[in-house]
Amino acid sequence: MTVPLVAHLTDFVDELRRRGIEVGPSGLIDAASAVAVLDLLDREQLREGLATTLLSDSAHRGVFDRVFDLWFPIALGKRTVTTDLPRTEDGEVDIDGVREMLAQLLADDSAEGDGRLGEAVAMIVDALGRYESTRGEAFSAYQALSAVSPQTLIAAIAAAMAGGPGDAGERPGTDPLHRAAARAKAADLRAAIESETQRRMADRNGRDRVGEYAVPPLPENINFLSAGAREQLEIRRTIAPLARLLAAKLEIRRRRAHRGAVDVRKTLRASMSTGGVPIELSHRKPRPGRPELTIICDVSGSVAGFSQFTLRLVYALRQQFSKVRVFAFVDTVDEVTDFFDPSSGAENDFGAAMHEMISTARISTRDGHSDYGHMLSGFVAEYGETLTHRGALLILGDARNNFHDTALGALRELVERARHAYWLNPEAQAHWGTGDSAADVYAEAIDMFECRNATQLGRVIADLLPI
Repeated sequence: MTVPLVAHLTDFVDELRRRGIEVGPSGLIDAASAVAVLDLLDREQLREGLATTLLSDSAHRGVFDRVFDLWFPIALGKRTVTTDLPRTEDGEVDIDGVREMLAQLLADDSAEGDGRLGEAVAMIVDALGRYESTRGEAFSAYQALSAVSPQTLIAAIAAAMAGGPGDAGERPGTDPLHRAAARAKAADLRAAIESETQRRMADRNGRDRVGEYAVPPLPENINFLSAGAREQLEIRRTIAPLARLLAAKLEIRRRRAHRGAVDVRKTLRASMSTGGVPIELSHRKPRPGRPELTIICDVSGSVAGFSQFTLRLVYALRQQFSKVRVFAFVDTVDEVTDFFDPSSGAENDFGAAMHEMISTARISTRDGHSDYGHMLSGFVAEYGETLTHRGALLILGDARNNFHDTALGALRELVERARHAYWLNPEAQAHWGTGDSAADVYAEAIDMFECRNATQLGRVIADLLPI
């Protein structure tokens, strides 16, 4: 490889590391070796070769692809095209004609390979995504996507794939296979328009500035409270590997746990060699046990996603505990352990279990807004005796109490009853105590930790859960 290419590859790897993707020296060496034998004119071959050598987690592929597109763009400037978009008699872009053209191109597997689909995407971004900003010409993926609306093309793509009338007079493309393939094609079109818009904006503003907003965070770094539906799905995919890692860490900690109680008989026997003075204490062999865990989670709309993710993670770790009891609340607390019993199939459809729990459990009996004070008082009255010094208490919620009474005394009583007590808050610590947040008040009675993303949550659970 030439020196400029080596420097460019090194800078690319440094950018991946800055984004949180771990790449060791051996990974960089492997990537350089791969580049030396790959066809650099085949961009997709280069992409796959670098992904294979640099990525150790498939969940990071989305971030890798965005960074790759910035550092190895398909072209610079406006692409040269040999055709034009369908237009009306007035010379305006014919949106219906563009959508029909896209449906045909997406149904044709050869359109991507021969460049026709790429040309169409470039023309769409140039014609439908362009706008004039205060700094001159700019491009908007949202504007282009709003015009062509890929999700509403699924039926037309499926019909074009079917290529003829359906069986027994049915509409073409209604069978599940064509619909699934068309749905994937629509998603690919969306990604292609976003990528082309990103490339054009990188030409205008520079890749560093565009990368600040165009490259998404890693799934484990996505903020729980601001995650959309697609991001929530990405976050859930991190549960299994994170649970395996945490289970291994907890087991190692348990095996290396502190020594057992002092063995008086062995200590006195050993002291005979030092004139009856117990210079060294002898300890009984520790007997690591699995503790009990009690979880109280806020399932109101503002933090439901965070609570669901944490419950999924804890249930993936349930082998590490002798018993797991779950309580949920909006303004009233109720035990919901049975809704997440693995024997009921909750493990396979956790979302359905959450929906059933929210619909049927007695968790909202007042005004339907979070009331931590009423929850804490109710828990002490109804379930306080269930907490013992053998287990841990885990409270999940943002502590936004809607200006109700905090019932701090009830929380202190729960903390005294449990062996360990922790509060995991999905809000940034800088926001604790602002507005209707009572986090600063509750933090006086219980150890409260900021858990805004899966990385922070995993770190807290690994460090704090009892052994």
